[in-house]
Amino acid sequence: MDPVLLLRWLHVIGAAVLFGTGAGIAFFMLMAHLTRDPRLIAHTAATVVLADTLFTATAVLAQPVTGYLLARALGWPLTEPWLLAALVLYGLTGLFWLPVVWIQIRLRDLARDAVRNGHALPPRYFTLFRIWFACGIPAFCAVAAILWLMLARPAWP
Repeated sequence: MDPVLLLRWLHVIGAAVLFGTGAGIAFFMLMAHLTRDPRLIAHTAATVVLADTLFTATAVLAQPVTGYLLARALGWPLTEPWLLAALVLYGLTGLFWLPVVWIQIRLRDLARDAVRNGHALPPRYFTLFRIWFACGIPAFCAVAAILWLMLARPAWP
């Protein structure tokens, strides 16, 4: 198999996993949250934390490696404006994603505590959920913009 084709394929798979897992996690967390059922939220958040660990984290690590190797194999300097923009957006995404992972773990734990103690979700849960949701919007938009940059590779002066 052509090594460049393999790198492209791995890079596209990684991008699809980042975008798809992010969208799926956001959807399922939001749907669970809207029920306000601590048992359902605890279960969903536990699954989300696992999915983020298995899929998102793996793709987050693989993307810069496959991207660098692909750019090198194709002779693209990392100083190409579209590539620099994608790298900046990738860093921005990471700045939002890291707190989101921590928040998801806290949301899961707060929901588990509510179930274990037979209480409603505490106010801290709702505060963290709002922060989680607010962080997810720019991260998701940044990943969508990166995908566009990878496909369009616009020629900027």
